[in-house]
Amino acid sequence: MKVIIPVAGLGSRLKPHTFTVPKALLQVGGKPILAHIIDQVKGWGGSHFTFIVGHLRESLEHYLHAHYNDHSFEYRQQERMLGLGHAVLTGLDPDDKELLIILGDTILDADMAPVIKRGVTSIGVKPVVDARKFGVVELKDGHVTRLIEKSQEPPTNLAIVGIYYIRDGALLGKAINEVIKQGIKVKGEYQLTDALQMMLDWGEVIETFPIGGWFDCGKPETLLETNRYILDRDGGEVSATDITESVIIQPVHIAADAIIEKSVIGPYAVIGSDTHIKNSVVSDSIIGEHSVIEGAVLTESLIGNRCKVRANHHKINLGASSELDI
Repeated sequence: MKVIIPVAGLGSRLKPHTFTVPKALLQVGGKPILAHIIDQVKGWGGSHFTFIVGHLRESLEHYLHAHYNDHSFEYRQQERMLGLGHAVLTGLDPDDKELLIILGDTILDADMAPVIKRGVTSIGVKPVVDARKFGVVELKDGHVTRLIEKSQEPPTNLAIVGIYYIRDGALLGKAINEVIKQGIKVKGEYQLTDALQMMLDWGEVIETFPIGGWFDCGKPETLLETNRYILDRDGGEVSATDITESVIIQPVHIAADAIIEKSVIGPYAVIGSDTHIKNSVVSDSIIGEHSVIEGAVLTESLIGNRCKVRANHHKINLGASSELDI
């Protein structure tokens, strides 16, 4: 089964981290967001992965080649940011049949195997409190009757969460091309929602399936929320052996070659490779690789790679290659 994963976004809400690291490669729960997605999709039968790339493409390719070199990966450049519909079209081929589309910044608590086995075009949905920020679906007798993208008066609260099983990829490509031909846009972008609506109009049967957990990693606060969820779910892992005079409060993830001295780590802390933490307290935070934290009390903080922090109690959002003395 072909899998299309759009990862071309700029990650504007996660600056300064995304100046140097693609959003999909930001760490959460001990590994990059994209690694969680790939590992999950492999279990559903995904065999050919097409990544829609753009910003910091080389970093994405380098990571994937280094960690998944036994898989069939393809990279297609989205030259212009024209919306999710356009991104998906970039990954489609004229003879595509069944395919899975999943956004590259979203971690889901779902099992797609029954949906794929059923073989009916289906959209993942979840009820939300405020549906104005999302595409939503209307249902009748279990089938989708209408899809609406980011309405100020949404008719339902069933939000589209960013995972789609498509029975006929060629038909989807035809619908997206028709959306572009007719100039159908929402906020200046070609939306996948409008192409799916066109497929409905042509007679395609579309169903929905519920999503239990939906974790958008697009902002610092939601990235940390997802980190807590994954550490709770998976239990964390302490691989480091150089831990002296320190207290570890689970769940945490500490890389094998990290150094922890006279510190309290956790709960909900991720410590990256080759990072040295001394005389510090770190909880509910994600610390990148090759960094130094000394004399600091950190919580709800994101620290990038190759950073140095010497501080007292602060809430910090620090990008890569930075140094902070407080």
